[in-house]
Amino acid sequence: MRVLVLNPGSSSLKASLVEVLGDRVTGSAEADWGSDATSHADRAADVARLAEEVGAASAEPDAVGYRVVHGGEEFRSPIVVDDEVLAAIAALAELAPLHNTIAAETIRAGRERFPQLPHVACFDTAFHATLPPEAIRYALPPDWVERWGLRRYGFHGLSVEGAVARAGEMLGVPTHELRLVVAHLGSGCSVTAVHGGRSVATSMGFTPLEGMVMGTRAGSVDPGILLHLLRAGMSVADLGDGLEHRSGLLGLSGRTASVRDLETASAAGGAVAREALAVFAASAAASIAAMATGLDRLDALVFTGGIGEHSHLVRSAVCRRLEVLGVPPPAEVAGDDDARLSQPGQRPAVLRIAAREELTIARGVATALGG
Repeated sequence: MRVLVLNPGSSSLKASLVEVLGDRVTGSAEADWGSDATSHADRAADVARLAEEVGAASAEPDAVGYRVVHGGEEFRSPIVVDDEVLAAIAALAELAPLHNTIAAETIRAGRERFPQLPHVACFDTAFHATLPPEAIRYALPPDWVERWGLRRYGFHGLSVEGAVARAGEMLGVPTHELRLVVAHLGSGCSVTAVHGGRSVATSMGFTPLEGMVMGTRAGSVDPGILLHLLRAGMSVADLGDGLEHRSGLLGLSGRTASVRDLETASAAGGAVAREALAVFAASAAASIAAMATGLDRLDALVFTGGIGEHSHLVRSAVCRRLEVLGVPPPAEVAGDDDARLSQPGQRPAVLRIAAREELTIARGVATALGG
């Protein structure tokens, strides 16, 4: 089975052509949507162009698979998309406004480009269906919880699922025996504790706003701040815009959400950039330490996502803050390949693993179609 995978994120659209048998990517391409993908309008043109670049135009795939961030209570496994499913995905945009609207637009574009093919949605929230009650519940009034379905969902599940499988291969240990913390650091950031292949704690919650500092998202803040701003007259729309689009590293630096740009500015003596990176590293380390409390031991810390894969400076700053938990300093290993960054025999091991959401999605498509 050949699957065209379309992965719309908060800053880009990634396209891959995947041969499911052998987990082989035969073509890949990417459209840059900037720090705010919601302002990018022409999804159809990007889908058509990327499909051609990866080879899906000349060698038609058997199916198209999509990453969808929020599946809510309804979607806990890959599902074939019809009009009803697409409407439900779009409706969940209230819980993931940076993501589900973009995913729905991308799916519409994909269905128009390949109307004869089956289309399958795979959900980031599905991996976290194993969260125990203590990791799901918020300490809120029970009538609120019942009326609005307030609970932790967790995100980046497709990335975490792939990282867990790869970590088992690299460490030579069956997945069901591993205790891992996976830090997905990119435009969006989350940390997940994985016990025997099952998600048991994760930093993102009801929406992808909770947790650590991200590119343009604030992460967790004192809810009293939000109440104060609303009482002071700020509109809900302005509050949402600030939390989603103007906070995080962009808010800290005042000019960019790019870690690469901040590292360059910091190296040139920029105090603001240096402080922004320090806040980011402190936030990531705190999330990792918190998630580790969901495990009975820690076999490995896994860095993945664009920042986790490419920034040695961030990885080192995070691990320095985790020395109290026995996390060793990571070695600087050139290249982008998966790598063990700690010495053999050290525990926890520190691993760098490329996010392979496209492979996880392709497998999900095959499962949904009975392949």
